[in-house]
Amino acid sequence: MATSLCLLYLLLISTWWVTVSMSEMAVLPLTHSLSKTQFPSPHHLLKTTSARSAARFHNRKHRHKQVSLPLSPGSDYTLSFSLGSPSSPTISLYLDTGSDLVWLPCSPFECILCESKAPPLSSPLNLSSSATAVPCKSSACSAAHSSLPSSDLCAIARCPLDSIETSDCNFFPCPPFYYAYGDGSLIARLFKDSLTLPNSLSVPNFTFGCAHTTLAEPVGVAGFGFGRLSLPAQLSSVSPHLGNRFSYCLVSHSFDSDKIRRPSPLILGRYEEKEKRFSNENVEFVYTDMLYNPKHPYFYSVGLEGISVGKRNIQAPENLKRVNRRGSGGMVVDSGTTFTMLPASLYESVVKEFDHRVGRFYERASAIEENTGLSPCYYYDKVAKVPVISLHFVGNGSSVVLPRRNYFYEFLDGGDGIRRKRNVGCLMLMNGGDDEELSGEPWATLGNYQQQGFEVVYDLEKRKVGFARRRCSSLWDSLKN
Repeated sequence: MATSLCLLYLLLISTWWVTVSMSEMAVLPLTHSLSKTQFPSPHHLLKTTSARSAARFHNRKHRHKQVSLPLSPGSDYTLSFSLGSPSSPTISLYLDTGSDLVWLPCSPFECILCESKAPPLSSPLNLSSSATAVPCKSSACSAAHSSLPSSDLCAIARCPLDSIETSDCNFFPCPPFYYAYGDGSLIARLFKDSLTLPNSLSVPNFTFGCAHTTLAEPVGVAGFGFGRLSLPAQLSSVSPHLGNRFSYCLVSHSFDSDKIRRPSPLILGRYEEKEKRFSNENVEFVYTDMLYNPKHPYFYSVGLEGISVGKRNIQAPENLKRVNRRGSGGMVVDSGTTFTMLPASLYESVVKEFDHRVGRFYERASAIEENTGLSPCYYYDKVAKVPVISLHFVGNGSSVVLPRRNYFYEFLDGGDGIRRKRNVGCLMLMNGGDDEELSGEPWATLGNYQQQGFEVVYDLEKRKVGFARRRCSSLWDSLKN
């Protein structure tokens, strides 16, 4: 009888493992958190969003002491899942390819200086009875503490010396860790529990940070960057097919929630066969190699050779084409930054050429530029004619032509009884600073607004990033059938 039960148990476990590990693909919904209704005017929306993009770009300093946040409603995409039993309440966090840790608010939870923030996306987590603290002598604990040796961490956790020497500190939990970012910070502890994704895929012993106190950040983050604590890395330990490659296709929205009738698909794994069966699109990806950044190893950095404005190709500085030993250079492909940030020399050359082609025909809207943080902006009557902008990544034929709506934002200004109504359009690329400011840091960021309408693939096995124009709403429908 005991032998039969044991065989049945092994059969069930092996069946579960085959079901998870042999699955080629999982599709999850991403929800965009920004709506025009959150802001009193387009000026305020653009000013807030451009300021967040700049703050995130300039706050990439010290790994795990200052991470690449802030993330907040208005510029980002959220992913939902549950921890503990599958019936546990759903948790919604910001998807972030620029960080490598999953952390969330836990009950009891206090957010200091959060009065002006949007309400949390979900209630703080109540740890389930199955949650366990991560021990101090673990690689996960060391990773959360910037690779500090486990012996030091166990000493902080008050594990006795003889136990440290004999590696017997499994009952002493990993000490709390501190993160600081943009305009806030948090203290959290590491725990393990089962994570269940919306497609019912379960990841046992999933490691996450549990924060009871934060400063100015009421919402947690699902880190998708490189690193052993990121969600893809932990998923790959259960199902390499799903964890070694992911992609997303951000539905174009122009900051208008009414235009979003489908979620943006987040695709874990490969799906070529299903794509062939259900899609009528002729899809061609262009790929560029990932660049290793020794200072920020969790970033997805790529090389940028230049930017075309119309038919003129403007060469990028050499530092944008590679990353040096100090972690300086390259372009980060980032889901958490809204607008693309460029080094001053390249930005100014692009703006000069853009203004040369557009400024001859339309009045410069200087007041709009001051109020939005974007430049150049123009007034126009009916339809503004603007040149096509293309990004040329390192690699043969690795060029991406941006749709007009991805780089030129158009809205109606005035009509308030003071100013007459006028059409306005602004270039949505931003100045990231000069060479001295960028020393030792990434030189550019490809923002999520410029990624709209593309499927962006992160192939972690081949270390490549790919881009393909897609109808993202249709892709969601075809993959969910």
